[in-house]
Amino acid sequence: MTLNAAVHNRVIALAPALLMVAACGSAPPVEQPLSPEALAAVTKDAGAPKDQLARQIDDLFAMPGLGETRAVVVVADGKLAAERYGPGYDKNTRFISWSMAKTVTGVLIGMLVSDGLLALDEPAPVPLWQRPGDPRAEITLRHLLQMRSGLRHTEAGNPPYESSEVRMLFLDGRDNMAKWAEEQPLEAEPGRKFEYSSNTSVILADIAARALTTSSKPEARRKAVADYLHQRLFGPLGMTSMVPEFDASGTLIGGSLMHATARDWAKFGEFLRLKGRAPAGEQLVPQRWVEAMVTPSPASQQYGFQIWLNRPVPEGEKSSLFPDRAPKSLFSLIGHMGQYVLVSPSQRVTLVRLGHSDAEERPPMLQQAADVLELYPHR
Repeated sequence: MTLNAAVHNRVIALAPALLMVAACGSAPPVEQPLSPEALAAVTKDAGAPKDQLARQIDDLFAMPGLGETRAVVVVADGKLAAERYGPGYDKNTRFISWSMAKTVTGVLIGMLVSDGLLALDEPAPVPLWQRPGDPRAEITLRHLLQMRSGLRHTEAGNPPYESSEVRMLFLDGRDNMAKWAEEQPLEAEPGRKFEYSSNTSVILADIAARALTTSSKPEARRKAVADYLHQRLFGPLGMTSMVPEFDASGTLIGGSLMHATARDWAKFGEFLRLKGRAPAGEQLVPQRWVEAMVTPSPASQQYGFQIWLNRPVPEGEKSSLFPDRAPKSLFSLIGHMGQYVLVSPSQRVTLVRLGHSDAEERPPMLQQAADVLELYPHR
């Protein structure tokens, strides 16, 4: 037998063993048993395979590279499906909204429009803009709701203290935020350009205050808006933990500063899923208003009335959600550093994730949230 023939026969003899080694090397890792804490997070009304749901939620808390998850609440078919908290947090913890507050402000405006106190497509009732020759008089309430006012508002600046948001919240605008935001000039024709802006939401909050009271006294403005929200929205929804913040002039900080428990944020998501209905069936805001909220703006397909939509974006633009993995009917409240209330009407699911994730951690964290949602069928 030649040397080459001997080598060939040896390889043939070893082939089964080599295939076994290769197969072992490609086998998926064995999943670790779920902890009692992970299993306890899922209720009898999970609406999805319990172990799979527990594992996907556990990954939101434990998987490296996603940031710190502090709270997860899942509501399926109107029932609590899962609830879990990180160390130091529980069902009674009030979590800051950051920009999730914008969606509450959007609902507030909808109620005032329904009450006949505001008009969607008329010039926004901002006294400063009504002077003869002021081009800002062309800005409508719809433009503000869809973040296309054209005002010079830069949400993120470099350095950060140059951003309109930081200047309004913490520097020269902090005592009268709406006045500072309303004084900014136009940088684009009203209606033409999408510019995400916390300043815009504060202008909406100021408009709401002036629709509810003629007083300019801070305490009167604060009380008018707070009472309206609690009587017309938070109370009927059972959102007993909700604490909105106001600036020194009595204006609701409607773009970024509201506080509530994870359960109450889930209640708000469910209210939107049910198109403005409370659990008892009361229609708190017209159904057509919620439908308008989740209709894409002509200036941005992924934004409606103060809310983010799960729609594809143009090439080169960054998506804020995951249109490739969830229905286009999904929408979300989104707050700074990874606050999300994800609402999927076709799956009858609301998922709340609250915590702290930086810019690099948020995309993989959202993909993990999509893994949770994918456990629920479309109906």
